Amino acid sequence: MTYTPYFVHGADRPARWLITCDHATNHVPDFAGGGDLGLPRADMERHIAYDVGAYEVAKLLGGMLDAPVVASNFSRLVIDPNRGEDDPTLLMKLYDGTIIPANRHAGTAELKERLEGCYRPYHRALARLAERPGTVIVSVHSFTRQLRGRGPRPWEIGILFPEGERFSPFVIEELKAEDGLCVGINEPYTGHLPGDAIETHATHAGRPNTLIELRNDLIAEHDGQCKWAERLASVLPKALENSGL
Repeated sequence: MTYTPYFVHGADRPARWLITCDHATNHVPDFAGGGDLGLPRADMERHIAYDVGAYEVAKLLGGMLDAPVVASNFSRLVIDPNRGEDDPTLLMKLYDGTIIPANRHAGTAELKERLEGCYRPYHRALARLAERPGTVIVSVHSFTRQLRGRGPRPWEIGILFPEGERFSPFVIEELKAEDGLCVGINEPYTGHLPGDAIETHATHAGRPNTLIELRNDLIAEHDGQCKWAERLASVLPKALENSGL
């Protein structure tokens, strides 16, 4: 079977939105460690390997907004598509206290193979879809409630964006209007990493965008995925209308 490094759903859907999911699956292609990074299955099911629930939310959201969806089909531990090619964490050797055996001694040859086989095809697909006039990129991610050795994170959803980004503040405004929702602003992570997917495909081109982080225990099951997709499908169009973009 031929390996496909990315998935596209609804390429011809007409909406301005482009829904992306950088860490959609925990798949390890055969050319990366023989299809095995040396981790127990339990670790490959954790947040260290992919964004739990994010792909399902992205697909549902794309359908509700009549928008195309592009998603990676490789574990972030194979190579991280939300990092620049010169980022030292592009190929992770240690994540949340877990050593990645197949990456521990990976060198230039392994990195090049993963760039050519996974990272670059995904980014080319994303770039093609983003070229449509007026594209607004919505990047869907998830985060774990608690990292090892640290306290619980209080946020249910985080909105990440670089300084000067014009759309995300309106998304935050709409979310904060919902009773009892704990919204993180550039939490639980910074809203900008040089060379990340948003900078590459949105910021440099002046495209409106937002990166959404959903707490993964809230979207681990189908009911939660549907609930959050519906919430976002309501919030995002209102935010875009209010932004005037």
